Amino acid sequence: MNMRWTIGVGLLAGFGLCWAIPHYEWLDPYVQLVLMYLGINIILTASLNLVNGYMGEFSVGHAGFMAVGAYVASILTVLVFPEEGSAYYFPLAIMGGGLGAAATGLIVSIPSFRARGDYLAIVTLAFNMIVKSVLENLEVVGGPRGFMGMEQLTTLPWVYVWVVITIWILRNLVYSKYGRGMAAIREDEIVCDLCGVHTRRVKISAFLVSAFFAGVAGGLYAHLLQFINPRMFDILKSTEVLIMLYLGGMASLGGSMIGATIYTVVMEVLRAQGGFRMVLMPLLLIFLMLFRPRGIFGLKEFSWLIPWRDLLLMRQLRTRKEVPRASAEG
Repeated sequence: MNMRWTIGVGLLAGFGLCWAIPHYEWLDPYVQLVLMYLGINIILTASLNLVNGYMGEFSVGHAGFMAVGAYVASILTVLVFPEEGSAYYFPLAIMGGGLGAAATGLIVSIPSFRARGDYLAIVTLAFNMIVKSVLENLEVVGGPRGFMGMEQLTTLPWVYVWVVITIWILRNLVYSKYGRGMAAIREDEIVCDLCGVHTRRVKISAFLVSAFFAGVAGGLYAHLLQFINPRMFDILKSTEVLIMLYLGGMASLGGSMIGATIYTVVMEVLRAQGGFRMVLMPLLLIFLMLFRPRGIFGLKEFSWLIPWRDLLLMRQLRTRKEVPRASAEG
């Protein structure tokens, strides 16, 4: 109970800080912009970790779902919702973008999970290219010129709220019955089928949740830049999310936050170097895969992200392992 109170107070304090920073101009606007990019990257990385990390599949089209969310949310705020009081409709627009991405994810996942192996990577790669091509040929949303007219509704407090919601929902899902099923699928899908786990239902559910939060990140991204075009969501953007994921570590929400933070900060520090920064981060990822394949925080988790019962069970198991070892030494 004390840990829950501590986490709750910490989250409220974080929200108060995020509200005070732009209100009292405690930080430079550029630093605030980087913090908002960081929050969006955390949402993207954590949502992809659900499929690639916890479930053990390989999706490479996350930018496609981000594009769907960005365009749906932008269309809602510009063309559907009334211009007056658009800030009040902003959460609905972000939710709409997430639901649009989830609906698209459902269309992609139903045929994809009929097969096993690396077919999901091929399908999601094709999906990313299809979304980009369709948006470039839709004059209703600006075609290759892009879509604009959105107000800058994405603020530091809103990004913080969505990051907390994302981590909270994904953390509860990971430690739920479906989360156990995802971990079991990662280890051995055939055994899961034999044990009664509905593997296809678990896969589709995880894919929908992952696509939903990618759409949320896309909506926040669009209303931060106030302009989007299809080229922003090409395969390079999906590769960036993959780099953040494998840098931080697989099957770890804490690793997703670490990977997104390192990547965002390093890329901003090296922005003056131009194209060189696009070479350094993939090289860092190659060395990481050679010397630490699981990533910096792979298969590990912050204690405050683990449910109290699971944390207590882990400590009991460690104690049981240490007792026989101590008896043998004696």
